[in-house]
Amino acid sequence: MTTPGGLPNVRAVGFGAPFRWLAGGFGDIGRAPLPALAYGLIVAVLSFGLCWAIYTTNAAFWALALSSGFVLVAPMLAMGIYECGRLIESGQRPSLRRMLLVTGAVRQDMAYLGAALTVIYALWGQAALIVYGLSTYEAHRTWDDFLAFAIGSSDGHNMLLAGALVGGAIAFLTYCLVVVSAPMLLDRRASVFAAVATSFRAVNASFLPLLLWAAIIAFLIAAAAATGFLALVVIFPWLGFASWRAYRMLVEEAPEAARHAASAKGGSGL
Repeated sequence: MTTPGGLPNVRAVGFGAPFRWLAGGFGDIGRAPLPALAYGLIVAVLSFGLCWAIYTTNAAFWALALSSGFVLVAPMLAMGIYECGRLIESGQRPSLRRMLLVTGAVRQDMAYLGAALTVIYALWGQAALIVYGLSTYEAHRTWDDFLAFAIGSSDGHNMLLAGALVGGAIAFLTYCLVVVSAPMLLDRRASVFAAVATSFRAVNASFLPLLLWAAIIAFLIAAAAATGFLALVVIFPWLGFASWRAYRMLVEEAPEAARHAASAKGGSGL
């Protein structure tokens, strides 16, 4: 059943849903441990390499800003995990090759979503730079100098507070945009506009549970960053599988897909 506008119906969920998604996502890692953890390792190495490159140039501020903004681009990086979740759900055997070469992600609407997230990520960096520039007239190029300013001065405290408010608003808007749209574009031949509209409708229908889900994602990504991104080896596929399960619970299945699934089940019983 679809809405008059041709958009799929969304389901309202309760506060326990995010924890069910996490439990199911952890179980999915056990169903495909090698490709899932290998994918997580690739993402962890790339993330650490980028931050290390920035750190060695003494751009302490940029290392913090770009690490904090990782959550904005994570949905596009998770396409391989979504594909793995889709394969597990359909009874197929996932492989790292299929996760890295997701043919369903190679289409125009997916490129539009990726471009939008890239622009938002760039704006995130510019907003962080403006907040930093308004907080101090000095350029703190080393980690020691930057941390001393951020933690040991009132201007630094104001910068962190303003950065959290501005960054939090941008991050939550982005979250509303992609929480459903990224896996939906992989799962269906929907347009990017339909996927984004469905994502916002899903957040509106279950605002508080999805606000909790956003907080869980932010906490786990921050915890991974605190380990030098090493924990991403497990956390990234875990969140990716859980996000796929969130999408499948929040968005009703397309009528033709439901009919196909029902006929497949009926045929398997013959």
